[in-house]
Amino acid sequence: MPAFMILAVAIVAEVVATSALKASQGFTRLAPLVVVAIGYAVAFYCLSLTLATIPVGVAYGVWSGAGIVLISAIAWLLYGQALDLPAMIGLGLIVAGVLVVNLLSKTAAH
Repeated sequence: MPAFMILAVAIVAEVVATSALKASQGFTRLAPLVVVAIGYAVAFYCLSLTLATIPVGVAYGVWSGAGIVLISAIAWLLYGQALDLPAMIGLGLIVAGVLVVNLLSKTAAH
């Protein structure tokens, strides 16, 4: 499986795990806690696999940037978290930064 596909699995697993944190109610509910533990284990394992071919700064930048944007969208959709204009601009800048690193930087190619 190509490294960026494994990175995508890491991102999805991290987003699922982070979303389950709220449902775990401070680790007091077992089912969401299990989702958190498994999700983070899968996320970090997959992230570690990508580091064989993707530079750590690029892999982590994509992983964390995509995670921030996706978690913010899920929090808005599922939990009614408000995203004001500065928050949306900030999220847009995160997306722009990830795109610049991946599309324009020679760092991502090494």
